[in-house]
Amino acid sequence: MADLHRAAGVLYDIDGVLVTSWRALPGAPGAVRSLAQQGLRRAFLTNTTSRTRAEIAERLCAAGIEVAVDEIATAARLTVEYLRRNHPDARTWVLNHGDIDADLTDLRLVDSDPEVVVIGGAGPEFTHRALSRVAELMLDGVPVVAMQGGMSWATDDGLRIDTGAYLPGLEAAGNAPITVVGKPSATGFRTCAATMDLTPEQVVMVGDDLHSDVLAAQAVGMTGVLVRTGKFRAGVLESSARQPDHVIDSVADLPGLLRFAV
Repeated sequence: MADLHRAAGVLYDIDGVLVTSWRALPGAPGAVRSLAQQGLRRAFLTNTTSRTRAEIAERLCAAGIEVAVDEIATAARLTVEYLRRNHPDARTWVLNHGDIDADLTDLRLVDSDPEVVVIGGAGPEFTHRALSRVAELMLDGVPVVAMQGGMSWATDDGLRIDTGAYLPGLEAAGNAPITVVGKPSATGFRTCAATMDLTPEQVVMVGDDLHSDVLAAQAVGMTGVLVRTGKFRAGVLESSARQPDHVIDSVADLPGLLRFAV
């Protein structure tokens, strides 16, 4: 089990850990504030692709969780960085639920004849026709990049399936692999550690998704903390061959878990 005494920073998932439907979970504002006062560095990593970083920061602040825009790492911004390195100046078609154009200003966005396809968060835009077009473009050799590979997210009225539920079918129909940039890809976790000027081994990742948040973070060397809020399901934890480093009832318990770490 990872050594909490090495912890110098906290990487927070947002949905289901700090907020649900943008309302703060009990104890979340106080926990985030307490750990910041202890001197722990922090970042917020989210697969949310329906809002810009500025909008997310505004929503969190309105919920009583004070954050700065530059502390938030979204799957969209990570994807932009990936495309700048690997597909510079490529004509890009984005299939996504939500208007996040403000975070995509460095891309050449097009609706036809794309050189690369970006799949964002799932929603009504994921129609049969749109997904069929993605598969056809893949068969024509156009590379596809997914902003994130999450399977679901939690809302006030239940779970919603997310992009990760569609990717295996698209890869089969399109006869090509899809590159995933956000969670559970290692890229996002390593990038967030670097933004805090820390190594992954110095970072505690707290999330409500056993596989996309916690185990994926542990795979790059972070300490994983699973919370029993959001989309947590006891059956998923019990049936998993791999286990989280720590399990707590909610993020409100995180300061107590880390009280000897600083």
